[in-house]
Amino acid sequence: MTSTTVQDFAGRAALITGASRGIGLAIAAELLSRGASVTITARKADAVQAAAARLATDTGADPSRVLAVPGNAGNDDDRAAAVRGTVERFGRLDVLVNNTGINPVFGPLADADLDAVRKIFDVNVVGALGFTQLALKAWMAEHGGAVINIASVGGIRSTGVIGAYGASKAALIRLTEELAWQLGPKVRVNAVAPAVVKTKFAEALYTGREEEAAAGYPMKRLGTPEDVARLVAFLASDAASWITGETVRVDGGLLATGTLG
Repeated sequence: MTSTTVQDFAGRAALITGASRGIGLAIAAELLSRGASVTITARKADAVQAAAARLATDTGADPSRVLAVPGNAGNDDDRAAAVRGTVERFGRLDVLVNNTGINPVFGPLADADLDAVRKIFDVNVVGALGFTQLALKAWMAEHGGAVINIASVGGIRSTGVIGAYGASKAALIRLTEELAWQLGPKVRVNAVAPAVVKTKFAEALYTGREEEAAAGYPMKRLGTPEDVARLVAFLASDAASWITGETVRVDGGLLATGTLG
């Protein structure tokens, strides 16, 4: 999954949500390969356990450095279990990556089902805040740490088709700025905003038309989970010690073109 040999996270512990596949799994692999112990969460118990085993195998890490905690990011008890499990297993929680995101609503907001919109905000925004509050209480408020929120270019510019998701990511970006202001200097809070990344979550946006989908990007390709993972690792590392409150695009130059179409 990753070829890096830098061990800048040795002795630290990270919790990555929504990490049984895709971007979350790549972030977990990147941090694990750089010395961190990692907790991964996802809704399906079988998937998250299989992902944990794959992480240890693919990175060559001691399996004891990987903890799998099944749970729903929108559930208070499940969030608490993931944070508690991390601190109990590893004795600390230095990095929180709020990666979980859902998008069950497509099409015009004028016709959107409001219950579905509420669910999007509950998971994508309230869930991230809930995890952050718990991480603070469990470790970061006293010892410091870094929080990275996975936003989206859809939270920066309108798309016309994923408006509810984009609005939730815009709220997450604003939440990032507010938390950075409130939690400094001990805790840094940043976000990354990917464009289309080749994952199962986004496959409806490119399957069968990848060349066409990538044509509008200056880099002429779609993103990979590893593209996002390397940026997250940088923002979580000491190399980014004076960076907080930022949302960094990882979009192959897409927004430089002035459109998401």
